[in-house]
Amino acid sequence: MSGAEEREPGGGGPAASSSAAASSSAGLGEAAGPAAAGPEEPGLLLGGARPHAEPAADPDAPPKKRLKVAGAGGAEGSVKLEERLYSVLCCTVCLDLPKASVYQCTNGHLMCAGCFIHLLADARLKEEQATCPNCRCEISKSLCCRNLAVEKAVSELPSECGFCMRQFPRSLLERHQKEECQDRVTQCRYKRIGCPWQGPYHELTVHEAECTHPTKTGNELMEILDEMDQTHKKEMQLYNSIFSLLSFEKIGYTEVQFRPYRTDDFITRLYYETPRFTVLNQTWVLKARVNDSERNPNLSCKRTLSFQLILKSKISSPMECSFLLLKGPYDDVKINPVIYHFVFTNENNETEYVPLPIIDSVECNKLLAAKNINLRLFIFQIQK
Repeated sequence: MSGAEEREPGGGGPAASSSAAASSSAGLGEAAGPAAAGPEEPGLLLGGARPHAEPAADPDAPPKKRLKVAGAGGAEGSVKLEERLYSVLCCTVCLDLPKASVYQCTNGHLMCAGCFIHLLADARLKEEQATCPNCRCEISKSLCCRNLAVEKAVSELPSECGFCMRQFPRSLLERHQKEECQDRVTQCRYKRIGCPWQGPYHELTVHEAECTHPTKTGNELMEILDEMDQTHKKEMQLYNSIFSLLSFEKIGYTEVQFRPYRTDDFITRLYYETPRFTVLNQTWVLKARVNDSERNPNLSCKRTLSFQLILKSKISSPMECSFLLLKGPYDDVKINPVIYHFVFTNENNETEYVPLPIIDSVECNKLLAAKNINLRLFIFQIQK
């Protein structure tokens, strides 16, 4: 067998070798750029050093976004990020950023404290199970928990001052508006003697230097001072009444727990009642009702509670008493002290329904949202 014939199975003779060399040299020529770059290829891809190698303009490409944010100084991108965070961290009920505590349902949907309490109170009035407005899972104080991460994130988001229009983190905004802002609305220090001026803080010094109220005569100020005296007198009467009641011989107090019940009427209404308790050697019961038994209190944003004291024991002679309800030792509801008086007899053993002096509807919702209402009752027996 000749040498030429021996080389045929390998792909031909000298001609095949020359053609293979030509093709390989052509292939090397085509791939010279990438092959020569070798280790530097990633740098070229990240840096985009070759204009002809860039793809068509794509606004969704990550490098483009990074370049855009860096070129714009981050301002436009940060605003968009804040807007996205607002929509993510807002309350699912009022669609506003929470100002205090943030609660979440078992599926993670967020509710501000006010809306959370309102949902629980509405469910109590409707005799229904409270549910998350987003996913309809059950919510309650035991099922829901606070989300501290969201609370901290919200406190760091920027918010605009309503006076000077500058932006501050939400955690610092309240202090700025109350103490530091030069454009915050303030009042003249002579307001107590009738000056009606109010304006930006930076104009206060100029106004007080020109205010005419300090130069008024005593006769001109007497009417204003009389109104102040009347207000102060009412406050002192309340405190003096409480101190005088504390000097009585027979004083009793107890912790009472109102439990919710439903009436058997055609239109059921929610009311509260305590178990029987003993104070001053007598048996008593407290009842309470919502919005004075309004037909549909769940349709009203204004919520009130009123209560009555009932004497269950039989007495041999009329029993004159003063009584008041205050918050319990472990509750945070705000109740103003108001003293009520009544003379109990066997024929007239129930007081009229009197208002529970809660500060506002928000505090009333706190009571309605709770499973039970815990308060402290004081009874003072007046002896003649």
